[in-house]
Amino acid sequence: MKTALSIAGSDPTGGAGLQADLKTFAAFGIHGLSAVTALTAQSTHSISTIHPVPTDFFADQLETLLSDIKPGALKTGMLHNAGIIDQLILSIKKHELVNLVVDPVSVSSSGTELIDNEGFKMLRDRLIPMARVITPNLMEAERLTGLRISGESELIDAAKRLKQMGPESVVITGGHWRKSETVDFFLDGSEYDFFRGEKIKGEFHGTGCAFSAAITAGLAIGQRLKKAVHDAHLYVLGAITSAFRPGSGASILGSGGF
Repeated sequence: MKTALSIAGSDPTGGAGLQADLKTFAAFGIHGLSAVTALTAQSTHSISTIHPVPTDFFADQLETLLSDIKPGALKTGMLHNAGIIDQLILSIKKHELVNLVVDPVSVSSSGTELIDNEGFKMLRDRLIPMARVITPNLMEAERLTGLRISGESELIDAAKRLKQMGPESVVITGGHWRKSETVDFFLDGSEYDFFRGEKIKGEFHGTGCAFSAAITAGLAIGQRLKKAVHDAHLYVLGAITSAFRPGSGASILGSGGF
């Protein structure tokens, strides 16, 4: 069985973070590995507390795991601070890890800051250039580029600017200015494509995590990147369609499908 590694925070609702990544890997027939960057106290409404793991413990997690198992692909979610990112970069280089998917998580859907300023700069300047693909949503793409995205022309400009930061490919997810459809925009060198889907009303927890994890799973099984992005798009649409509401806040994604 192929393996993939999630490096992210823990979400006790199971809707995002490590738990959502492992759920997505399993849906693709991938065995999920994980290294936790932070513990959170959260509900389907909001995050109340974030407790980052000590940097030396994070480094020990990676070294112990990677000295035994080398994943076919890996993804990052909430990294929280520069110390975690620095250790991650060292481990990627030491163990010659490939197929890095960076979901540049910076703010939760409820507005909680998920990475400090020094960590954000290191994410942008050192980790993103190592990525096979990065998967920012519109807000994250705007923060990384300084551009305002209100339509497809701005979306293309932002993706080109992100590509100049060094990743092999870029996917900007969302399309929230659209009233009736979602748009995931894929840029790979000079090739680009729009993956469109019907917008389903409601608030959904963990769509970005599921999308980036699905791409990671596809790369782990040897898919071409565009195929992995296409399947991730369909997976998330299916997961939204089958979403359920265990609490009184945002809905949790279902099992997905494509």
